[in-house]
Amino acid sequence: MRREVEMQDVDWTAFPKPSEEMQSSWLLQHSPKVKKKTTIRKHTCAWTLAFVGIVVVIACSITIRVRKTHRQHYQQQQPPEAYSIALHTGLKFFNSQRSGHLPDDNNVTWRGDSCMQDGKYPGSIHPNLSGGYYDGGDAIKSNFKMSFAMTMLSWSVIEYHSKYQQLGELSHVEGIIKWGTDYFLKTFDTSAADTIHDMVSQVGRVGTERYCWMRPEDIDYERHVHICIGECPSLAAEMAAALASASMVFSENVAYSQRLIHGAKILYKYAESSMKEKDGSSSWDELLWGGVWLYYATGEVSYLDRVTTLALAHDPSRDSGHVFSWNTKLAGAQLLMTRLRLFLSPGYPAEEVLRQYHDQISIVMCSYLPSFNTFKRTKGRGLIRLQGDAQPLEYAANAAFLAALYSDYLDVSDTRGWSCGPNSYFTYVLRDFSRSQIDYILGKNPQNISYVVGFGERYPKQVHHRGASIPKNRKESCKGGWIWRESSKDNPNVIEGAMVAGPDGHDVFYDVRTNANYTEPTLTGNAGLVAALAALSGERNMFDKNRMFSAIPPLFPTVPPPPAPWAP
Repeated sequence: MRREVEMQDVDWTAFPKPSEEMQSSWLLQHSPKVKKKTTIRKHTCAWTLAFVGIVVVIACSITIRVRKTHRQHYQQQQPPEAYSIALHTGLKFFNSQRSGHLPDDNNVTWRGDSCMQDGKYPGSIHPNLSGGYYDGGDAIKSNFKMSFAMTMLSWSVIEYHSKYQQLGELSHVEGIIKWGTDYFLKTFDTSAADTIHDMVSQVGRVGTERYCWMRPEDIDYERHVHICIGECPSLAAEMAAALASASMVFSENVAYSQRLIHGAKILYKYAESSMKEKDGSSSWDELLWGGVWLYYATGEVSYLDRVTTLALAHDPSRDSGHVFSWNTKLAGAQLLMTRLRLFLSPGYPAEEVLRQYHDQISIVMCSYLPSFNTFKRTKGRGLIRLQGDAQPLEYAANAAFLAALYSDYLDVSDTRGWSCGPNSYFTYVLRDFSRSQIDYILGKNPQNISYVVGFGERYPKQVHHRGASIPKNRKESCKGGWIWRESSKDNPNVIEGAMVAGPDGHDVFYDVRTNANYTEPTLTGNAGLVAALAALSGERNMFDKNRMFSAIPPLFPTVPPPPAPWAP
């Protein structure tokens, strides 16, 4: 059940107890007034003492009960083991989406090497484009969506490193991220000293890949490579964010980390120059997003200066900042900048922007609460509808991650809550919202179905996915595979961990392979799911406050003490 705590419902026991002087003053103000020189009989005094005693006992019992209730709330809200199990399951999906020559430990028996010839065509300027990930049920490799997915995974590892380690998934998730960043480094000239001229944006033509229903392993047609030349600021900044965030994940591998940082820097410069040459209003949130990640990755104040200057020059009210997704990064950038303000408080000149973004991310969190009616919700257990009926679970998972993470930021910074207009809310309200969305995804919904394949007793069996729907030993032509796409039988291959698109606005879900709006999984959707599960699983004290700041030098260097006076 969702609990909303307004000022009149605040658990005042969470705040410091009033001093004895204040209590005495209150008792004096509310005690019966006695005229001077009035004789008080013994039985009246006894009744008065008895009355005061009863009041004190009642007050103490109420205080104890309220404190017990407050304590029980946190005991009841301990993350269940289900979140950890779901995280294990959700990570498996990325193994099913790998393209190229698969590693020996991929552990998906029905997958094999695929699209090894990507980029190898006459005159190609990027001849080796094998690797990376397929976006969803088809075989398209989009650098934009792939970048966002890798950034989300990296963000969750940086914040919850010890949780992944405790769950035995650290090396697995690092391998998933590296599979993506290794591919990114093939898609532009990493040897450039300063900036680049062009970059790959996508492999696979949408029309062809959606028409052809064959296993990726059997693709024998030439796949189109999309090249951006001087006009991809959004993509370049998005990839810069992916490489910069991953550089912190691999900080112990100094050579690889520095290679990622170098790539992020030249991509970001390319993004800035591209933005100047065209209307950059549609790319500014990616520039903000990439710049913040580069500041954290490098500690170079120039990136913080660029981000704050960019923020001041743009009116965020023009954007749908409440919806965080692969296509809109404002809320994510705001939260990252709020993190800086809460924990390091750099002060002037960044303070103005950091304070504005702190206020704005607070509004985003308010928008997630049902009482504000910012977004529609389904009637059954309240799945938030952030972006209409398209891929609703993906957007809900992203919001769940932001809410859980912000609650950790507030808790670790000793901030008990945040304000929404005249009302104030405790941080656990954010975690309640986050849990409500993830619990819905994992099976607490009117359909009583887990929308994550392989988790729970009942989950989708006709996932819209080329590789999962065709037996491993059947090679089909583009159109020949339609018999498997149109089949009403369950997929022969279980694509474990895949979070499907989800139900419609009325909590209705059809497990039908031909309707991608219900049953197609996506790389970006699973990244948000895994990130949210990382935030909710394990113990609350496993949030890593300092890993994000490892590259940032002290903002206020300590002044060395004066030398000791000379002594004979």
